[in-house]
Amino acid sequence: MTEITHSIIIGVAGGSGSGKTTVSGSILDRVGREQIAYLQQDSYYRDLSHLPYDERIQVNLITPTR
Repeated sequence: MTEITHSIIIGVAGGSGSGKTTVSGSILDRVGREQIAYLQQDSYYRDLSHLPYDERIQVNLITPTR
């Protein structure tokens, strides 16, 4: 007999520092990390630590132009 499975997509959204990573971690822990394909936006973070502070604060990561 073939087992029928269903997929669920869960999106976690919010502003910077709003707890998205914490909520996502809780979901992963509760459901089981081996059961979830997890795409974390932080994986696409643009590291600007090489820039001086004055230049970093001028960079708009919300609506980038370059």
